[in-house]
Amino acid sequence: MVEFKGYALTDPSAWSNLELVSFKPKTFEDEDVEVAITHCGICGSDIHTLTQGWGKSRLPLVVGHEIVGIVTRVGANVSEFKEGDRVGVGAQVASCGKCTFCKEDDENYCMDGTVHTYNDVYPDGVITQGGYSTGIRAHQQFVFKIPDGVELKDAASMLCAGLTVFAPLYRHGAGPGKKVGVMGIGGLGHYAIIFAKAMGAEVYVFTHSPSKADDARKMGADHVIDTHDDAFHKPYAGKLDIFISTIDVWRPDRPFRTYLSMLRVHGKFVNVGLPDANNPLPPMHAFDLQTNGAFMGGSHLGSKTDCYAMLKLVAEKGIKPWVQEVPMSQAKTALEAVKQGNVKYRYVLKQDIAPVPY
Repeated sequence: MVEFKGYALTDPSAWSNLELVSFKPKTFEDEDVEVAITHCGICGSDIHTLTQGWGKSRLPLVVGHEIVGIVTRVGANVSEFKEGDRVGVGAQVASCGKCTFCKEDDENYCMDGTVHTYNDVYPDGVITQGGYSTGIRAHQQFVFKIPDGVELKDAASMLCAGLTVFAPLYRHGAGPGKKVGVMGIGGLGHYAIIFAKAMGAEVYVFTHSPSKADDARKMGADHVIDTHDDAFHKPYAGKLDIFISTIDVWRPDRPFRTYLSMLRVHGKFVNVGLPDANNPLPPMHAFDLQTNGAFMGGSHLGSKTDCYAMLKLVAEKGIKPWVQEVPMSQAKTALEAVKQGNVKYRYVLKQDIAPVPY
C-alpha cells in the first residue's frame, strides 16, 4: 500500500506539537492528479482546526490547504496536466461534478459532494490529509497550473488566502472607479489590499492595529483608518462599493450597522473571516439593511475559473505576497507565531521531509 508522510495532530491538548506519521492517501482514480509537495502555506483555518475551535478533528490529522508542488502522476482521463508540471491545490479536493453549481463554474459551492482538503472523508472512508506532508492526490478540477514566472513559495498561500478574497472582489466587480474597503491586515487582508489595488480600485483599509498602517500603504492602500474610535465609520458613510471583512474575532459590543453604513446604495458587504464557533457576528436589526439597501453575504473559497483569473492577474502584474518561508519541520514555531498574530503576513512551509517512494 502506498503511504505518504506528514506532520499530524495526534493530541489536541498539545495542538502545535505535530508528529511525523505515515498515512494512506486518497484512492487514486482516473480523474486524479498526484502531487509531490514542495511548499504549503499556514492558514488561519489550520489554527482553528488544530485548536478545535471549529469542533473535533479526526485524528491523526495533517492540516494545510495552501499546497504547491510537482505533478508525479495523472489519471487516465486527465489531459490538462502531465508529470513535471508545477501545480497547486487549495482548500477543496472534490465535488459531485453533476449538480447545477458544478456545471456553472460554482463547484466551490457544491452541496452534494464537496470534500475539503483535510479533516474530511471520501465516500470510501479515506480521511483527507493536508499539505504539511510529502504528497496529495486530488480531482483534476481542484488542481491549478502555476504560471511560469510565479515562484512556488509565493503561489502557495494564494490558493486559500489569496483566492478567498480574490473571488468576491472579482465577482463583485472591483476595478477602476470602485471603492473597496478591507477590514483587517492579516494573511487574508494583505491579499485583499494587494489584489484590490492591482485591479484598479481605490482601497480603504480599516484596522485595529495602527502599527500596520505603513505596511498597508506599501501594499497599495490609499486610506488607512484606525478603528479604535467607535465613531471611526462616520466620515465614510455611503462611500464604499464593496467591503471585505477578513477578521476572525468580532466585537459583540459594536453593532453590525457600523460596517453596513459605509456602503453605497446597494453596496456589498462580504465576510470571509471565520472565527471560532463561539464568536458569532455582532447583533443587527432588519432596519440596518434598509438605510442604503445594502447586501451582505459571504464567499466560500473560489472556483477554478476564479483561481485562473487570480493567477493571470498575479503573473501579469508581477504580484508578490508578503511571505515568510520556514522548513516544514519547524511548523510548530510558525503555527504558534500565527496564533499570536506575529507574522508578516503569511508563513509558508518548505518541504524537508525525506521523500517517500511513490
